[in-house]
Amino acid sequence: MGRGERDVVAGGARLYAAAQAVGDDHGRVVEAVRAALKPMLDEAVGRELDAIPVARLQDVTEGRLRLGNVEKSGLRTVGQVLEAGPYRLRQIPGVGQRTVDQMLAAARRLSEAAHETVAVHIDVDRPEPRTTALVLALHVLVEAGPDARRAVDAAAGLSRRLGPLLADARPAAGRFRMLLAGRDNKARALAAVAEIRALVEEAEQAGLPELFAQASVDLLRGPSTDVAAWVDFELRSAEYYSLLAELSGGVPDAAKAEGFLPDDIAEHVRSQHLDDSHRRVSLRGYQEFGARFALARRKVILGDEMGLGKTIQAIAALTHLAAEGHSHFLVVCPASVLVNWTREIEARSTLRGMLLHGPDRHDAFADWKGRGGVGVTTFDALRGFPAPGGGEVGMLVVDEAHSVKNPKAKRSQAVALWAERCERALFMTGTPMENRVAEFRNLVGMLDPGLAESLGERDALAGSVAFRKAVAPVYLRRNQEDVLTELPSLQQIDEWEELSAPDEEAYREAVRAGNFMAMRRAAYLRPEQSAKLNRLREIVQEAGENGQKTVVFSNFKDVLGVVREALEASPGGTPVFGPLTGSVPAGQRQRVVDDFTAVAGPAVLLAQIQAAGVGLNMQAASVVVICEPQIKPTIEHQAVARAHRMGQVRSVRVHRLLATGGVDERLVKMLENKTRLFDAYARRSAVAEATPDAVDVSDTEIARRIVEEEQARLGTTDEQDEQDGQGE
Repeated sequence: MGRGERDVVAGGARLYAAAQAVGDDHGRVVEAVRAALKPMLDEAVGRELDAIPVARLQDVTEGRLRLGNVEKSGLRTVGQVLEAGPYRLRQIPGVGQRTVDQMLAAARRLSEAAHETVAVHIDVDRPEPRTTALVLALHVLVEAGPDARRAVDAAAGLSRRLGPLLADARPAAGRFRMLLAGRDNKARALAAVAEIRALVEEAEQAGLPELFAQASVDLLRGPSTDVAAWVDFELRSAEYYSLLAELSGGVPDAAKAEGFLPDDIAEHVRSQHLDDSHRRVSLRGYQEFGARFALARRKVILGDEMGLGKTIQAIAALTHLAAEGHSHFLVVCPASVLVNWTREIEARSTLRGMLLHGPDRHDAFADWKGRGGVGVTTFDALRGFPAPGGGEVGMLVVDEAHSVKNPKAKRSQAVALWAERCERALFMTGTPMENRVAEFRNLVGMLDPGLAESLGERDALAGSVAFRKAVAPVYLRRNQEDVLTELPSLQQIDEWEELSAPDEEAYREAVRAGNFMAMRRAAYLRPEQSAKLNRLREIVQEAGENGQKTVVFSNFKDVLGVVREALEASPGGTPVFGPLTGSVPAGQRQRVVDDFTAVAGPAVLLAQIQAAGVGLNMQAASVVVICEPQIKPTIEHQAVARAHRMGQVRSVRVHRLLATGGVDERLVKMLENKTRLFDAYARRSAVAEATPDAVDVSDTEIARRIVEEEQARLGTTDEQDEQDGQGE
């Protein structure tokens, strides 16, 4: 037995210690979260049990209990029964020990059920010591990110394999131990050394020692300050709530999270492995199931309601396929979400996103064909690209797939050809399809012609359950109320749009004139081809199809006028109220809001952001659209708070419409670093909440700087124009 074997055992022991350390470090952080969560969870469960009448205990015991004397004694809720305990219950006349035992057992079952279903909500506008402690504990895990989870999982697997091998190899750790070991122990030790050597080499090739070391550093670092943790929570609340749901055990009902799929299909999907090595974001359980569904079923429609993260699920499927060796993927979507897709791909994965759009799209397509990556293009541009041969494209993703429901349209035919040629296809739509069997059949026909032929109107007439069963092989839909029990009630989405040619022309004219306010609203001056307006229509239409009301905010009256004309001209007939502007008397503003609220079903309310941002309650709306970024972020916060407030029963989605490459991008970048931490304090100030103008971020200076920088970037100063004119 030589030094080589001893070195192998020592190396294995070091790797095992590092793996154990990662697990221990992660365990301490998880325990800190659970310790911070417990009092809040107990309080929430207590409120739940205090709302359940004692009579419910009869339901749990199938009517075996007689509770008349218990109620007469003053114990009227399940919570009060548990608090009373066995001694006090036994003192109630006519209540014997057997009844006490049955009553407490039933009450504990209800308590256990409440612990599994109750949700703890974190109020960002009213932080308190308990919620701050929870956010701080969660912040460590969120900051550590998916790499820490990957490290913990890898460490657990490695520990399970290395531990027994190191025990068997113990005689090989020393020369004398080996001499004293018997023949069987020596043979076992040598075999273990060989396996340890292979495991260590495998781990080093996978970079596990470095992964473990970095994870331990991240898990031990801790949050910097309370304010930093709260600000990060606002920016990444979905990730915080995802971890909270996982650690609290408050997961949604499995059948709901799996879209009520039949057992055989659900089991097939569950067995699908999901590789996360190229992914930079954690998934909620229902999102993991959605990605697995797309992979296991190969050609599917993901019909989740808006706000459930269909894009993230698609990226998870793409990164899994990339880990398996696929190199080419294509996303087809409306022009209004092109930029969003490329940004999400870059932010959420290690994959390379490539824009296949604009005058150079054919050159970009050739580059994508040669180098690979995730090509992102529009329905119209797709028609000009040659369809692939079999096996070239790992997955075709079609966003807003209801846009290709007409089989006679050229865009639909192009998508159908690509879907046929690609091994996997993922169609995504937030529009419910249950009552649109003819349209749905057309989409299914691109993915599974046989299933499409078997679908008939009777499936819809028989109701949602029959429809879901008939289309289960290709269709998965989940609703917010089924899977977002722990998600925060506010989701903020930046909608980055690429200006159309007319938009760009109007913007250049505003820059040339040095008119900052005109630059801010230039994206709406040519409504026929306005990229922002097109996206706004899509958001309102999808919200309406899901039965949701929308509030649209803008700083500018003329922008609201353009929006009103566009929405009233759109098919569907969604009622439009407003606009609420500074010229509308305060009393009349509330009447407009009341009329908007009274509408049964979808409706749109238009409001000037400063006129409607104070004093009005718009909680009937669950979708908010902000037409342009505001110079003072507090104005946005206050406007959003009109919808996102007590009494709002659905989560609120806020869509900020932003244009790339101009005043919007400069405003966002200039303000985000300067005001986020300050705003985290200001929003918690009663004075700042009441008077948003008290937050001074130097409007005039910001406007001047942006105008000068944009004139320099576009070469549109007055001097430049004069020189250009003299040269002609």
